[in-house]
Formats: sequence, structure tokens, C-alpha cells
Amino acid sequence: MGRRLFCQLSPTAYRISVEKNRMQRRLKDMIMKKAFAKQKGQPLPVMIYRHGSLIRRTLGNVDPRLQENKATNLAIAAPKVSHILIRPGETFSFWKLVGNTTAKKGYQEGLVLKGGQSDSGVGGGMCQFTNLIHWMVLHSDLEIVEHHHHDGFDLFPDFGRQVPFGTGTSIFYNYLDYRFYNGTDRTYQLVVTVDAAYLRGELRCSEPVEFSYHIETEKEKFVREDGIVYRTGEVYRSKVDKKTGETVEKQLLRKNHARVMYDTAGLEIEET
Repeated sequence: MGRRLFCQLSPTAYRISVEKNRMQRRLKDMIMKKAFAKQKGQPLPVMIYRHGSLIRRTLGNVDPRLQENKATNLAIAAPKVSHILIRPGETFSFWKLVGNTTAKKGYQEGLVLKGGQSDSGVGGGMCQFTNLIHWMVLHSDLEIVEHHHHDGFDLFPDFGRQVPFGTGTSIFYNYLDYRFYNGTDRTYQLVVTVDAAYLRGELRCSEPVEFSYHIETEKEKFVREDGIVYRTGEVYRSKVDKKTGETVEKQLLRKNHARVMYDTAGLEIEET
């Protein structure tokens, strides 16, 4: 057994470590003096991309109560982000807008992911929010400047998956953030709503854009390595000229190699 980290010694040590990291993030932001998006406005005229993310999904043996609480949490957070304008030279920061998801603000115990396992925590469910934002931003020429993964684990079977595996996000207030930068000469905007079933989002722009983007997975499969099943594959983004329909660039976003954490019965598995 390896040497334990300070944050693993006790709950108190963990809290001290978290606060240290949060203070370091605040200090870094003060020093960097970035221009963060903070102003809202009426919906911009051009729709770049829209997507709906089902709030209540079948996730193995996850307590349904956590899914219901997640719906509450998303409904509290959505108005803090919706209609935000990301002007040229500005950076979008999820946590700068949403803030800490505490019980005092009405947030409830929702689903969180820790170390390859599902757990519960106050404000749980925010990863679904940044997943939605990330998926829309991938369909634009905005620059992702901070993005964390739930690296190395495939936690739940595919029940109605709409986006490729490996395009998710991992966040934790405030030092694991989701951020993107607007390096264009156009203003972008996020519009987000929560209804009875879906978290819905729109990425809008002040003027038409020249290119569209398409995300797809290649070589996706399940393989067994030393008795352990992994999900592998490659996620690509293609940049397409909207006038000609020609692909002008194809970018490898991610190579997946994630340990499958659920019952693999019924999966087609390649032996290696």
C-alpha cells in the first residue's frame, strides 16, 4: 500500500486540503486578471447549437432520490448561467457564475462521482450541467481552456446515450472548473432552461458563422486486458465549411481507455 496523501488522513485533513486548493484558485485568478463573462442579455439572433439532456436516467443502482434532488439542483443553478454573454476576449467560468452549491442556497444531496464510484453530495448533479455546456461548445470555434474528465472509468451502462462516451466533464468547486475562451470577434451566449424532464441548452451568436462542427467516435469497443474489461475508442471533431460541405479539419479530441465498472454480461468483448 502506497503512502497516503495528506487529504486522505482524516475528514479534517480533507477539508483543509480543499480550502487550500480553493484559496489557490482565487489567488491565481486575481493574479491573472482575466476578463470573466458576467453580463447577461436578450437572446442573440443566431442559433449555433441546441441540445437537451435527460435529467432522470437509468444509472445502475443509483438511488432514484438522488436523481430527483439533482433536478432541483439543476433548476437552482440554471438561471445563474442562462443568457450569459461571452464577449470577444472574455472567459466563461462555470463556478464564477454558479458559486458554491451549498445547502443554505437550497441545494440538496445529489449524485456525485468520486474515484470511479457514484456517491452523494450537496449540490450533486452539476457535472450534467457542464456536460451540456461542453457538448455545445464543442460545436463552435470557442476555445476550451479548462476541462477535467472522470478519467479512466466507465461507470454506467449505455441507456439512451446521446453523446459519445468520453465527452463528459468533472468539476468540483472551485478549483476543478469548466472554462472556455472567446477568441473570436463575435459575441456568444448560453441560454439554459430546466423543464419536467430535460436540462435544455442553446449556444447562440451575434452573427452567422462560417463553419459547423461534428463529433463522432471511431474504433469504439470493449476489450479484456489481464482479466479487466475496458472501453476504448477515439473521439474526433470535424470542422465543416458550411458553404461547400467539405471537411477542412479533423481533430482527435480524446483516446478512451476506461475501466468498465458495471456488469459486463451481454457486452461483446474482444479478448487481448
